Amino acid sequence: MRLLIVEDERRLGTRLAQGLREDGFAVDLAHDLASARDLAIVGEHDLVILDLNLPDGSGLDLLREWRDEGKIVPVLVLTSRDTLEDKVAGLDAGADDYLTKPFELAELLARVRALLRRRAVPPRAVLAAGALRLDRDARRVTVRDETLPLTLKELALLEQFLLRPGAAVSRETLAEHVWDESYEARSNVIDVLVGRLRRKLEAARSAARLRAVPGVGWALDAEPEQP
Repeated sequence: MRLLIVEDERRLGTRLAQGLREDGFAVDLAHDLASARDLAIVGEHDLVILDLNLPDGSGLDLLREWRDEGKIVPVLVLTSRDTLEDKVAGLDAGADDYLTKPFELAELLARVRALLRRRAVPPRAVLAAGALRLDRDARRVTVRDETLPLTLKELALLEQFLLRPGAAVSRETLAEHVWDESYEARSNVIDVLVGRLRRKLEAARSAARLRAVPGVGWALDAEPEQP
């Protein structure tokens, strides 16, 4: 999943981005309203972490702007404004949650996961193709109850294929949901990781196999399990 952090304190923004990436998320980072607007246009984000005090305006104005445009992405306000009036204003402007500074990273991660679970279309906790199963909360992949060791990026790639079983998934879709703004479109990193994921599935004798779809990307096909 891909998140957007809007935070003018560069050290804090970098620390947040690192913590979220270590938890398996792709993260875009903006330090002002202008760059936040630009990133929101070019990126499809699953959640936004939004500071209110920004150098070129108020995060509340940006939040109201997004809601007026019909943007329904969950927004977690992260700010030093801690009065009741501030919290009410943030929630009334369209925030889905409100966390004040200082805070613990573990709590922020828990709130992020909770917001993602409560989206308009709740995500399935377990994705499966035959005996291949991905527990999204535990970040665990199994084949016939045997754990399949995957890196966070491999797990994120597999999640995108399991969300679209049998359908062709393009490089653009994978880049949009698994990587952030640092991804170089001309890089072959997606091809390398998909190849590595395919080999791990084959080594585990999974009936779910990745196949290339020429000119598009790849698809995950689940054949019937052999008795």
